[in-house]
Amino acid sequence: MILDQACAMPEPLACDGLLVIGDPHVGSRRPGRRTDADWPAPILAKLERCVALANAKNLAPVILGDVFERAVEPDESLKARLIRLFRAFRIRPLANVGNHDIAHTRLSDGDSLAVLGLCDVLDVVPVSRPVRAFDVGGRRLGVGLTPYGQAIPTDVRGLFPDAETVVWFTHHDIAFEGTYPGAVPPFPILGCDLVVNGHIHKTKRPIQAGGTLWTNPGNIARQSVDLLDHAPRAWVLDADGRLDPEDLPFAADVFDLTGRLVEPAANQAVAAALESAFVSLLQAETATDVARSQDGALLTEELAAKFARDDTPEAVRAVVRSLLAEAVERRAG
Repeated sequence: MILDQACAMPEPLACDGLLVIGDPHVGSRRPGRRTDADWPAPILAKLERCVALANAKNLAPVILGDVFERAVEPDESLKARLIRLFRAFRIRPLANVGNHDIAHTRLSDGDSLAVLGLCDVLDVVPVSRPVRAFDVGGRRLGVGLTPYGQAIPTDVRGLFPDAETVVWFTHHDIAFEGTYPGAVPPFPILGCDLVVNGHIHKTKRPIQAGGTLWTNPGNIARQSVDLLDHAPRAWVLDADGRLDPEDLPFAADVFDLTGRLVEPAANQAVAAALESAFVSLLQAETATDVARSQDGALLTEELAAKFARDDTPEAVRAVVRSLLAEAVERRAG
């Protein structure tokens, strides 16, 4: 179901807590540095474990956004597998809308997440709103969601008059570890006890802002090499607003680390070569028509020529190629 503003809030749902599932990023295209022979089997296995956890412990699932890696997933068989998987939850999951779920500024019928909502295997929330109340062990828990790109409310008093605890789920760039451009610093939300944020892939230390605790559990899977040390978990939320981790199955060595792990330079020549290559990378980026080089081909050619002229050590070449590959992957995303 698509829960837009026209949908009335249903009666409170009895359960023993919520199961918080961080950004699955399901997609048929394997991320650049993952080495799995069968993709997206690792993510589907984690979601299947979430189904087992939720059903065994009578938990209501909440997905923090980015169900899909791409707004329009082209693999129809993968979408069919997801429909069967989500249908296995005894309590239908709530799903926030992440930036990867939408081709435009809001969820539309052309987006794959909307299709899952229309299949009634997920309750998708495309607009910021109070969504549902839960009866958890005789205590009332009020839940609201704000999708990516929409304003997080500053006052939710009166939205859940009978709730002892109010939780708001967001999918935003929140400044958990210091302010940086575009990030929203945690702020007090009147009437809200807890914010649970998606979008940021790593688990972050909670921040208290007035009466509101801001948390970021992190993704259930490791899509990129910067998550090498991230522990994939789902989280159980109780009636008091406490989050407890549930480990999910994962394999430790699933990344191609070429160019990432380089022996320390024994002399200044290697360090100087690396610095020179970085400068060349920056100069090439500014001199190149980026629109003509979305796959990094032109930059790769310029760097290869630079490496040949300077007889750059192979260890340095590997580092710079790695950085360029990551930059291209991020731009494509």
